[in-house]
Formats: sequence, structure tokens, C-alpha cells
Amino acid sequence: MRECVFGISSATPTEEINGAGNLMDFLDEPFPDVGTYEDFHTIDWLREKSRDTDRHRKITCKSKESIWEFIKSLLDAWSGWLVMLLIGLLSGTLAGVIDLAVDWMTDLKEGVCLSALWYSHEQCCWTSNETTFADRDKCPQWQKWAELMTGYTEGAGVYVLNYFLYVLWALFFSFLAVSLVRVFAPYACGSGIPEIKTILSGFIIRGYLGKWTLLIKTVTLVLAVSSGLSLGKEGPLVHVACCCGNLFCSLFSKYSKNEGKRREVLSAAAAAGVSVAFGAPIGGVLFSLEEVSYYFPLKTLWRSFFAALVAAFTLRSINPFGNNRLVLFYVEYHTPWYMAELVPFILLGVFGGLWGTLFIRCNIAWCRRRKTTRLGKYPVLEVIVVTGITAVLAFPNPYTRRSTSELISELFNDCGALESSQLCDYINNPNMTRPVDDIPDRPAGPGVYSALWQLALALVFKIVITIFTFGMKIPSGLFIPSMAVGAIAGRIVGIAVEQMAYHHHDWIIFKNWCRPGADCVTPGLYAMVGAAACLGGVTRMTVSLVVIMFELTGGLEYIVPLMAAAVTSKWVADAFGKEGIYEAHIQLNGYPYLDQDEFTHRTLATDVMRPRRNEPPLALLTQDSTTVEDVETLIKDTDYNGFPVVVSRESERLIGFVQRRDLILAIKSARQKQDGVVSNSVVHFTEDAPQIPASNPQPLKLRRILNLSPFTVTDHTPMETVVDIFRKLGLRQCLVTRSGRLLGIITKKDVLRHMAHMMNQDPESIMFN
Repeated sequence: MRECVFGISSATPTEEINGAGNLMDFLDEPFPDVGTYEDFHTIDWLREKSRDTDRHRKITCKSKESIWEFIKSLLDAWSGWLVMLLIGLLSGTLAGVIDLAVDWMTDLKEGVCLSALWYSHEQCCWTSNETTFADRDKCPQWQKWAELMTGYTEGAGVYVLNYFLYVLWALFFSFLAVSLVRVFAPYACGSGIPEIKTILSGFIIRGYLGKWTLLIKTVTLVLAVSSGLSLGKEGPLVHVACCCGNLFCSLFSKYSKNEGKRREVLSAAAAAGVSVAFGAPIGGVLFSLEEVSYYFPLKTLWRSFFAALVAAFTLRSINPFGNNRLVLFYVEYHTPWYMAELVPFILLGVFGGLWGTLFIRCNIAWCRRRKTTRLGKYPVLEVIVVTGITAVLAFPNPYTRRSTSELISELFNDCGALESSQLCDYINNPNMTRPVDDIPDRPAGPGVYSALWQLALALVFKIVITIFTFGMKIPSGLFIPSMAVGAIAGRIVGIAVEQMAYHHHDWIIFKNWCRPGADCVTPGLYAMVGAAACLGGVTRMTVSLVVIMFELTGGLEYIVPLMAAAVTSKWVADAFGKEGIYEAHIQLNGYPYLDQDEFTHRTLATDVMRPRRNEPPLALLTQDSTTVEDVETLIKDTDYNGFPVVVSRESERLIGFVQRRDLILAIKSARQKQDGVVSNSVVHFTEDAPQIPASNPQPLKLRRILNLSPFTVTDHTPMETVVDIFRKLGLRQCLVTRSGRLLGIITKKDVLRHMAHMMNQDPESIMFN
């Protein structure tokens, strides 16, 4: 019967004859933590891939030995789908709970439901038998705080009391959120997407996806959104879903012991996060592929699709919006768009690109100031001050007082005959006999002009306050605030175009497609296009953005306007700088992330490798003449992640590469488990033990932890090629040789420093802080 041979772990026949296979080679029995990584280090993708291939080969071979092993191999094959199912179920459930809690707590700032304390305003009035259609938002069961305390519903005193309690509730929610983050889970702050991108590129940030982070982020996300700050829950929901993915990875050794496989799961979890954030499963998969994932094989695409599907189904089962749909912004427009409207759509794209550039530059400048001045030492005070300013300025304006999601929903809506919004206060023609769904363009009434002024003020307010809100020490997403800015601008433009078409339908631009009495222009469509443009300008998304927008609204017919706005906003924003907001925050925090931009400078590997001139020689090990004491001294005196192994210091012929962490663990384990390992024991990385006198202590064989095929380049390899190798293979380090002789080493940080230097940036600015 043919035997299965697994990698380099099996002893060779020569070793068995000589007895060398048992000579202190304790690593034939694996011990914990070998092959793992320390915090704030980069994983070796090639090594993880190789380990998973060996594991899979071993399972496949064993499956032929017995029925039980065959069943175990099937369980291993299906474990990935099981993890996706669990991620979808948990992230969908959490998203539904968050949506319901946010609705209730947002309304709690204004009043309370007397019939059931846990009902939001809308739910409270649904259950009332005394609600009329004209006053659908008013019912005896729902009372504002001032009415409950004083018994009066109108008057200056009532307004002031409601104003005061609104600000007080907002301050309480935000203080609770920042306190919980600061005390229990510092990693629960922010959007999470820059860090998720960095983790998916191979960086280790321990605790960022932990259980405490998941719990605190879920709770504080509800508090932060309910406080009325200019932030959204969509970005943090990606972080929450990735925490769920990391949690379930720990249940399966296939994922918990392999950082490369774990990142495949996290890519799928990010897709599930966007799926439940927007009710957009396909957009979620494309978002993970386009925006956050670094390594995205076809198998991950299928699993991402499945996780997003399960998450969306779970959210739909909970029905948090009460409209039997996945999304809050579902719209139905009854008018097609016309070619002439592409001009204002493109102008909205230009506005989105300019707003994206302005926001990124101002926000990064403010965040850098927070990092480098005393401001960063008082995160609680900063949150309280920004919340206070937001609440005080937001309350007088009905469009900033309500939650941002409700504002966007109203801005997207078409004005039907049953709408009671100020934005729909048009002057009706008493002789109109058209069906309800086909209301012609009408002159704007006083309510519309009043709403336009309030929207203009809301636009300025949102633009300014979002700059200072994003990046504070609370969970804060950027999708919804960006969409709100675009939706406000779009609705204003839409109403302007609508009124121009009504009053000047004989102009040449309107003559061909807008007849008098026809329903020509849909202002809600302009709001949708503006929202897409501004979100694209900030994040630089294109394909996934368009898909998310039409899934979010159900507006499949309006893909071309959305595409035109998204592409225009990206072009305009890229003209001022290639970085989106997430890449800018990655650079600000100094995460070691290699972006996909081309490296065009004519430098060579020898220009970047270390050691440089006037630097100490390269720290290395020899294959059979280094003692345990020498290794321990080298580890103590340096902080390198690993060491090249050469034949001898004279020849410097390369043998392989050994990781620092593996060396530390191997020597520690050998001292504990093996007799005779002392400081002057010779460490050898060869198959056979070196010839040593009988009086000397037994040597320590560490060949099992030696990487015999480290990636190497010659000293004349162009850096353009080296950067591509690091980017596409996910390397930690690359050794530089000439004719087999070791010259130096290039690490991922060396590549990042060199790229920063070539772009006239401070090379040390890219180091993690």
C-alpha cells in the first residue's frame, strides 16, 4: 500500500539508519504557536498558502484509510460554508437589532410612547385607533417630553423644554458611547473599514476583531447614531460582521491556525456587513471585491455571495423597517429620465468630486491635529463638545433634527398625491383629472421655498459638522452623512430644474421632451444621483457604488444616471488626489498597506535593500556552527522578524530563512522538554548532525522551522518588479542575492518607505502609530 508523505516533516531513510531522525528533532511533534505571528506584524501569504496545501493533502490522503477519516474530510470541506451560514445569521440578526434600537432611541430624544415604552414614534401610532391620515404622526399614545411634564402642547416654554431635553438626551447617549469605548474596547471607535482593509492585506491587529470589540461596537453604535451626530451605522456594520467572522473562525482549526484562510472568511464577512447595512447583497460582494479585499479567489466570491444572501434573508425576516423590504430608501418613480438631464446629473457628479476632495483634506488635517496636539488627550470632551454643538444647531431645523436616514428617505421620495411633506407643497390645478401616479409638474408653493432655505442651511451644516465628527473615539460611519450631503444638493437641483421646466417649457432644452401639463422632472431622482456622487467622491467607489444604490432604492431603470454621476465624481476627485478617505486614514495611521497604484520610478533592489552603506552587517545564522547562546544573544540584541541562514559567514551562500518567533518558541520548548540542551549546544539546520566531539552537549536540530525556499531577487531587479511581487504575492520580506551569495534583505516596510521617499513624503510617516 502506497504511503502518504507530507512535506518535509517525514524522516528520510538515511536519518532512520543513522538515528539522526531522533537527534533532538523535537519539532517532529508540533507544539503550540509555531507559525503564528506577533501583534502588529505582517503575515507571510506564501507560507500560509503552503501550510494549507500541506494540511489539505494530509486530509485527502487520510480520507482513504477509513470511513471516519472520510467523514472528517467531508466535514472539513463543508466547514467553510457552515462558517458563512453562521456569519450571515449573526450579522443579519445584529443589524436588525441595531436598526430597531436606533429607531427607538432616536425618537426617545423627542418623546415616549405611553402604551408601550419600547415602541418608536411610528410603531406607537401604528397601533393607535385614533390616528387620522392627515395627522398620521400624531396620536394620543405618543407624547413629547414637554407635553408629558407640563400638559401643554404649544408655546415658547414647551419649545424650550423640548429643545433642552433633546440636547440632554444627545449628550447622554454620546457620553455613554465614548465612555464604553474608552474603558472596554478602544478598537471599537471609528468606521473600521481602514483597519479591515489593512488586516485583509495581511497585517495583524490583535483584539481588533475580538469578542469585546464586537459587543461594545454593537452597543455604542446604537448610542452614537441615536445621539444625532452626523455619522452612519453602515461602515461600522462591516466591522461588526468581520468580528462575527473572526469569532466563528476560532471554532474551526482550519481557519484559526491559518491567517491566510482566516482572511478569506473576513472578506466574505465584509460582504455580509454591506449586505445588511444597505440591504444590498450583490453590492456587498462587489464592495468587498472592489474596496476592502486584498486576496479574493473565486471560491471566496461564491462564499461571499452565500454569506451576503443569508445575512440579507435574516434581516428581511426581522423586518426592522416595517415595510416588508430590506431597505429604508425604497422608491418608485413613475417618470423615465431624459438625455438632456444628463447635464445636471454630471454637474452633481462634479459637486460630489469636489465635496469628496474637500472633505478628505479637511478631515485628515483635523485628525492629524488631533493626533499631534493635546486635543487627542481629551476624546470624551471632544465628543461631548461636538455632540452639544450638533444638537444645539440641529434642533431648530426639522431636516437636521430627524435622523439622517429619515432625511435621505424623504429627499428620495417622489411627491405623490398622498405626501404631506413640506417638499411636496405644490400649487395644484383644481381642474386636474389625471391618475394619482402621474401628477404633472406644478408651480412650487410657499412650503417648497421654505423647505429649500432649510435644506440649504442643512447642507452647510452637514458639510461642516461631518468633517469634525468622522474619526472621533466613537463608532462612526461615513456612508450615510455623505449620501445626505449629496441628497440635499440633488433635491435642491432637482426642484430648480423642475421649476425651470414648468415655467420655461418653451426653451430649446425642454421643448423636445417636456410638454405643458406633463410630469417631466423627478426631484427625488436628482437626490439619489447626488447621494451616489458624493459617496463616490469620498470613497472613490464606482461599480459597487452603482449596484448598492440601485439595490438600496429599487431604481433599476436609473443605472445610467448613477453611472454617469459616479464616474464623474471619481474623475473630478482623482484630479485632486488619488486617495479615497479610507486610504487617507490608512496612511495617517501608518498602517503597512500596499495600494494598487503603479510604481513608475527607475530604481533597483540594491537601492532599497538593507544593510546600506555605513550600516552594520546583516544579522544572520549559519547552518551548523551557531550555538543556542549565539541565537539567544542575536534575538535579544535585535528586533528583526527573521534571520537568513547561510552555509558559513565566509561564503554567505544562502540556505533559507527562519522566523524570529519560531526560533524563540523552538528554543524555549527544547529547554523545557529535552534533556541536554544548554547554552553551548550547537544549533544546526542541516539534515545530518555536524561532527562534534563526544564531550560536547547534544546539538539541537531546527530544520523543521527553516523555510528552504525563501523568495529571492537579484540586486539588479527593478523596484517596479519588486513592488509587484510584494503586492501580488503578499510577501513579508525578500532576500537579495548575487550568484547565490546573500547581499541583503528587503522588507515590506522598506518598500513602503522607499515609495514614500519617491513621492517626496516623510519615509517614517508610514510607520504604524
